[in-house]
Amino acid sequence: MLTYGDFMKNFNIKKILKIIKDFIINNKETIILILFLVLPFITIDLFTRISTNKINFYKITKLVPNLFNISWYILFIGLTLSFKKKIGKKIYLVTIIISLLMFLTHNIYYPLTRTIFDFNLLESASEGSPYIIDTLKNTKIITYIFFIIIIYLSYIAYKKIPYKTKNNNKNIIIILLIFIILHSICPLLLGRANKVLTWSSWKNPRNIYNSFNDSNKSFQVSGFYEYNIRNFYVTFLKTKEQKNEEDLEFLADSYTEATEKKNKYTGKYKGKNLIIVQFEGLDDWILTKETTPTIYNLLNSSINFTNHYSYYNGGGSTFNSEFAVNTGFITPLSYTQNAYTFNKNEFPYTLAKLFKQEGYSVNAFHMNNGEYYSRTTNYKNWGYDNYYGLKDLGTYTNQEYKLDRELVLNELFNEKMFNTETPFIDYVITYSGHLPFTNTKEVCKMLYDEDNANNPNVEFVEMTELECIKRQNQETDYMVKLLINNLKEKGLYDNTVIVFFSDHYLYTVNDKTILDKYKNTSNNLINKTPFFIWSKDTKKESIKKVTSQLEILPTILNLFGIKYNPNNYIGKNALANNYEGIAFFSDYSWYDGNVYVENGEVTNKKKISKNKLEEKNYYVSYITKKNDLTLKYNYFKKIKDN
Repeated sequence: MLTYGDFMKNFNIKKILKIIKDFIINNKETIILILFLVLPFITIDLFTRISTNKINFYKITKLVPNLFNISWYILFIGLTLSFKKKIGKKIYLVTIIISLLMFLTHNIYYPLTRTIFDFNLLESASEGSPYIIDTLKNTKIITYIFFIIIIYLSYIAYKKIPYKTKNNNKNIIIILLIFIILHSICPLLLGRANKVLTWSSWKNPRNIYNSFNDSNKSFQVSGFYEYNIRNFYVTFLKTKEQKNEEDLEFLADSYTEATEKKNKYTGKYKGKNLIIVQFEGLDDWILTKETTPTIYNLLNSSINFTNHYSYYNGGGSTFNSEFAVNTGFITPLSYTQNAYTFNKNEFPYTLAKLFKQEGYSVNAFHMNNGEYYSRTTNYKNWGYDNYYGLKDLGTYTNQEYKLDRELVLNELFNEKMFNTETPFIDYVITYSGHLPFTNTKEVCKMLYDEDNANNPNVEFVEMTELECIKRQNQETDYMVKLLINNLKEKGLYDNTVIVFFSDHYLYTVNDKTILDKYKNTSNNLINKTPFFIWSKDTKKESIKKVTSQLEILPTILNLFGIKYNPNNYIGKNALANNYEGIAFFSDYSWYDGNVYVENGEVTNKKKISKNKLEEKNYYVSYITKKNDLTLKYNYFKKIKDN
């Protein structure tokens, strides 16, 4: 048996190097030919990945995308050299022409949209065709220069393909085996996919590759050739979800045409500007006169939904709120898929699309960059004019972009946020209330240092978690104060409505005794959060019926007099005369303001008739099924295609 010692004695680096040298000398012409043939493909990939590096998700030096490329190079060049000249040249010509076409497509489309081209876009190609000439004119000259260079390199390589009298069947089989093995290994090297729903699934490379629904991230994870081929496969060839006729019949019955009956609130704010402020973790017990005086004062002159619950799940609750308010749907309960993965679904009745039909400009503003939760792609899909991220600007040297004040103080954001030309919607997502809650890190540290600098004669001590929570939400309150002041200064105060709500309760707090002190923590009623609607001429009013994020969109549509089909959403207009109110949660438990029900049974010792209990159990089952099947089958696209 050969031992490690024997192996090392017989191991001769000089002998190995000589073997490699002899191989190169003996196969010099073949190696040079392969280099000539592969160079155009390498140039196409490198240029495209470098020109799109602002995506900044997966570095160009990562192993997997380059290994994917190598597997495709082996297939392209190997087959070219293994077939006789006539067939081999055709293989090379076809692969290089397709690659060049995709090179132009990506390098024209990405600078224009900041999104990698997706074959799904071909379905709406006619909408962009009138602008194709202007688009080509505005493409960077460097793209055309490299396009010509690659054509020249391809021509030289093409001319060098040698003549062979017959196919080398043995080589073809070996090349196919090497390709299959290498290509199969690549996804495994991306790590494991999440088996359960987590907030960070969006940044797991294996999840991205498996779902392949975020074109930017998928491109960086896969490299040029794997992206294009897999994108084509997923779009046109992959076996689609098998149609279940019962499911489709159920959906058809669910989406019958209906009209919303008018009430005293219908059109109350018609034609006014709308600002939606989505708070980061601003729990109901934090919203006080002492901690958040500006928000507190607005609350007390608003329509206040006092029994509001934020749907919470482990798959990105912040974005789930954005998804619910903009589309009227939530993360599926019956299968594992995050809300931000539905960016290829069709949503024709979103907040943005319905208001844009009324002449509104619609923009979103947040701290984080557009790649986080795939927001750039999702907000575009929902019909927004733009998604603006402070981090994307690249102008902040430290982490000041995490301070909510910058959402208003930043000059570009300020200019885009307060449109004095046309009615507008601003969707503003705060951040400063986010963890960690310690004066040694991030937001609390910045505010702690600022307070120290502004009060040199005051002795500051280490802050508790609760003190940090309050101080960070004071920063959010300051942002709202700046927002109100700017509305006044720009003459927009009288004609603007602000909708305030929280994405989730403060589940990120470490010391859970804080929550025990302020909230019912025994069940899902812990999800109780603020939701209120303010305008200058709104009188204080309390709505005690139960609401959730799903009610926000139809309620807004009614208040602004926007015509809509109430059956196109899961939630209902909370100000309708016949609105009853019910909030359900990820474990199918629900609350109607009276009974809290788990596993179909009342658990809070309140009374409800058996028939009413069965009726509401069925209703929760019905709307969750409608939600999940709508997303699963991309139902709005199906009815559009039909």
